[in-house]
Amino acid sequence: MSEMKIAVVPVTPFQQNCSIVWDETTKRGAVIDPGGDLPRILAALEELEVTPEKIVLTHGHIDHAAGAAELAETLNIPVEGPHEADKFLLDDLPTAGARTGIPGRPVTPDRWLNEGDTVDIGGVAFDILHVPGHTPGHVVLVNRANKIAIVGDTLFQRSVGRTDFPYGDGPLLIKGIKEKILPLGDAFTILPGHGAASNIALEKRTNPYLR
Repeated sequence: MSEMKIAVVPVTPFQQNCSIVWDETTKRGAVIDPGGDLPRILAALEELEVTPEKIVLTHGHIDHAAGAAELAETLNIPVEGPHEADKFLLDDLPTAGARTGIPGRPVTPDRWLNEGDTVDIGGVAFDILHVPGHTPGHVVLVNRANKIAIVGDTLFQRSVGRTDFPYGDGPLLIKGIKEKILPLGDAFTILPGHGAASNIALEKRTNPYLR
């Protein structure tokens, strides 16, 4: 089995967990959710000696996607994800950037992701779950071999993603977490878009939103 590694690079004033995922043997990988602070991301890639082959977006919020267009252009690599339902957010990144102080360019993914798709990262397969509610097009990346799920802003340690946006849907988010993420199994590690990693067993026991 490939030896998959993940390094987290906190970016933007929101301390968003930009993840670099790679296969240790080949050093090929991907950058997930480059929300900004591109010099920091590029420096981490150089230090880790990772060659990114793509950018993957879990959803279209500014702190996750603002740097995607520029990074894709700089490294000459494609962008995959999120689900097309987040197109309006990706188109509106400059406006969102003006509100938050995070410079952002619109980005059109080379590939939209749907439930059941697979994303290859350095030869490691990640299954795609569509888990809307925080945003309409939010996706989760699941690697079953290593029992890890990169969940973006769906599920956090003892919390869940915000749904107080005009397009947010709290009941839909909880439904998606309970029906798609929790059934992955207690042994699964979850890497959220902000804060510390957790695991499904812990969240089932302690997350007040899932009771």
